[in-house]
Amino acid sequence: MQKRPLGRTGRDVSAIGLGTWQLGADWGSVSEDDALAVLAASADRGVTLFDTADVYGDGRSESLIGRFLADRPGHGITVATKMGRRGPQDPQNYNLENFRAWTARSRANLGVDTLDLVQLHCPPSAVIEDAATYDALDALVAEGAIGAYGVSVETCAQALAVIARPNVTNVQIIFNPFRLKPLDEVLPAAAAAGVAIFARVPLASGLLSGKYTAATTFADNDHRSYNRHGEAFDRGETFSGVDYGIGLAAATELAAAVPDGVSLPAATLAWIASQTGVTSVIPGARNVRQAVSNADAAALLDGGFDVDAFDAIVRDVYDRRLREAVHPLW
Repeated sequence: MQKRPLGRTGRDVSAIGLGTWQLGADWGSVSEDDALAVLAASADRGVTLFDTADVYGDGRSESLIGRFLADRPGHGITVATKMGRRGPQDPQNYNLENFRAWTARSRANLGVDTLDLVQLHCPPSAVIEDAATYDALDALVAEGAIGAYGVSVETCAQALAVIARPNVTNVQIIFNPFRLKPLDEVLPAAAAAGVAIFARVPLASGLLSGKYTAATTFADNDHRSYNRHGEAFDRGETFSGVDYGIGLAAATELAAAVPDGVSLPAATLAWIASQTGVTSVIPGARNVRQAVSNADAAALLDGGFDVDAFDAIVRDVYDRRLREAVHPLW
């Protein structure tokens, strides 16, 4: 598993990480035993970055990670959590007093004195653009509540505003074959500034698994059922904002171009991780099989897969099928 610098923190993290939204909520039910097994399978395959949030299962994801890591002293895993979406996303709520309270809760859930990395969880643009936001985060670092901070964003414009701030460690942004806009400016700017990039929603909520069809259904408590048009939160979070039918067609075309012996999800994760400026890709997993497959995709970075050839196909499919509808929005 390749390791890459986490911004200016002095830490290294794995090129393939683990997103743990699935272990909290909004993806159907995952038992505690299955969740702990996913964490173990990922760690055993060399994953050293777990991404979570205080809102995933209202703390369930954080608590499960805390339990898991407590049983693995010397684990070497960096936990990146997020804060700011358990209540209304009112810019006035993003202040030092609330930051202290939110991080105290996450520290208790994770069982640590200092959080490795805290990211604001897709806050309003007004929060991202306000210097007071970063003053408050700097105060948390000085107090020892957090080791470092970053921001998870919805748009490329937000990402560029975050990257311009001097003490930001990372930006988390949706980046996958259905969302290529970060290639234009965000990835180059992050690389130049020494800011880490976490590529989230890398498999477009499963559309890039190559396994879905027009007949595929999802549980009622799965955001892929209730948020296809942004009914609950930004629609870009579900299937990367791509129309389901168009996404199926694009995924089918990409799958047909992958060489024998390589799955579409593995090719996708390796392609994302190969892009200059990407620090880690954070796919989610609901079971051990998915966790192992995701982590093992890192092996493609060491050879046996023509990333450049796949890159050309990704860009062609995007330009023909997706660019017009997706590129202007995020």
